[in-house]
Amino acid sequence: MKYFAYIIIIISVGLGIFNATEINLEAPFKGQSMVAIITVVAALCAILLMLILLVSKRIEEKVKNGKQNV
Repeated sequence: MKYFAYIIIIISVGLGIFNATEINLEAPFKGQSMVAIITVVAALCAILLMLILLVSKRIEEKVKNGKQNV
């Protein structure tokens, strides 16, 4: 599961960077620039969700190991 999250993060970073280059700074909210902005925001959301998943798995492991030691 950890490797899957890292792969999704890497793909999201790549898509975010690619779409950030597609944004027209002259008119960012028109045409394809709007699609690029939406995709960049979606990529950031995916990265955030995967980081939350990784942290929650780390907490789950610590709780599980803590109960075994008691």
